[in-house]
Amino acid sequence: MDQRQALGAFAALSQETRLQIVRLLVVAGPDGMAAGALAEKVEVSPSNISFHLKELEHSGLIAAQRQSRSIIYTANYEALGGLVRFLMEDCCSGHPEICAPAAEVAACCAPTAKENLQ
Repeated sequence: MDQRQALGAFAALSQETRLQIVRLLVVAGPDGMAAGALAEKVEVSPSNISFHLKELEHSGLIAAQRQSRSIIYTANYEALGGLVRFLMEDCCSGHPEICAPAAEVAACCAPTAKENLQ
């Protein structure tokens, strides 16, 4: 992830509703959530959720896929992990113990070799 992408991601996450949406989608996992369910969870109108989902999708932090009559949104774990790695890449100054906890969190978001094959 480069600086421009990180700035876009941070701009998208700097709004309370969008941060709540991303956190919900992270918990939902690869099955994701429909826009209507997300709107109910964060207690916003359908038009409001659409606006926020568009912003998050544009930033690359989430993805949308049509399933029948619904659009299902999922977290982009690779992008989220990339954002954490971007923050931490210059960390430590020769002291890896400082960054170890954050590196472990970022590693959980990295796609596995098996996922890359799919």
